[in-house]
Formats: sequence, structure tokens, C-alpha cells
Amino acid sequence: MAVYWRTNLTLRQVGPLFGISHAAAHRVVDTLGPLPAPVRRRRPEQVCIAGGTLVPLRDRRLAARSKNYRYSANVQIAIDADTRLVVPGGEPLPGNAGDCQAYPASGINRALAGRHVMADGAYQGNPGVIIPYRQPRDGGPLPTWQEDLNRVHRSVRARIEHVLARRKTRKILRNHRRRAGTLHDTVAGIACLHNLALAG
Repeated sequence: MAVYWRTNLTLRQVGPLFGISHAAAHRVVDTLGPLPAPVRRRRPEQVCIAGGTLVPLRDRRLAARSKNYRYSANVQIAIDADTRLVVPGGEPLPGNAGDCQAYPASGINRALAGRHVMADGAYQGNPGVIIPYRQPRDGGPLPTWQEDLNRVHRSVRARIEHVLARRKTRKILRNHRRRAGTLHDTVAGIACLHNLALAG
């Protein structure tokens, strides 16, 4: 599974690498992909950072044309702000769903219930999500204390961008060729590998 996720080779290419047929490789991927990833218990005072990313998807039953002009799915994830471990994410949605809509619709808001959640300005309107202060409607400058808080907010929120970039080194998240129903399992499995690499 790790080789398949990292390289995004076709199963006809993965099978011979391990001396098995492509049908056997397909069975292995179908069997191991949906296995539940271990979930770590979270501290009640844990601060989480939520973010979304677009995963190009070939299955048009879920994929929709998105801002990257490709058929994609919107995948929401969250990390622990201290440890950078990925916490359970939401269900993938069509790529034309904005982060503001995807946050409650994917179910990630229920997974993060009772926690402090930070996100960027795209999550405006979701109760309980800490977003940066926005420019006043009259176009005036923000007060200095709000600028200072926004600077701190950006520096902390950058951690999820780093995690998303590291996850995209698994090439399967750059072009998901399998059925749309398997995307959630793929994202959860890659989150497990990411957590194992960080926690040892």
C-alpha cells in the first residue's frame, strides 16, 4: 500500500514489483485500503488547525470542476497544532464546494466538536472556528493589535500547509485513479503513515 500511494503506479505495474499478478495487487489494495487507521486520544485543551485541499479525481460521480480547472474533490483535514499529527478528517466533497461549505458538510466539524479550531478566512461563518480579523468594510487599516494577532495566526496556521504539502508527496493525491468511494480510505491511510512518521 505504501508503495502504491507513494508512486501512484498502475496496479499492472505494482503487481510485478512484488512478484504477484495485477489481480492479486488489486485485491491487496482493496483489502488493506479500508482498514481503520488508529486514532490517538486528543487532549481536551487541544488546539486544532483545519484546512482543505483539492485532490484531482477521475471518477466524475464525486469530482467537479474546481478552481484549479480540473475535476477534483475537496478533502478537509485537521491537525494538532502542537504535534502536527493528523486527527480524523471529513468525507470528500466535490471540488467546487468551498471550504466554508465543506467544513460542516464533510462532518469534520463533528469530529472537532469541543476543541478550539483555527482556520483561514475561507471558513468565515462557521461557529467556533477562529479566523483572522478581516479588513474593515470602509477599507481602513486594521488596528495594530489586530494586525499582531493576524501575524501570530498566520504563523501557527502555516503548519497545516506544511502537512498538506508533505501529504502530496504521495503521488496518489495528485491524480486519484480509483473509485471515488475509496478516496476517504486513501486519505485516512496516508494520515496514518504521516502520524507514524512523526510519532515513531
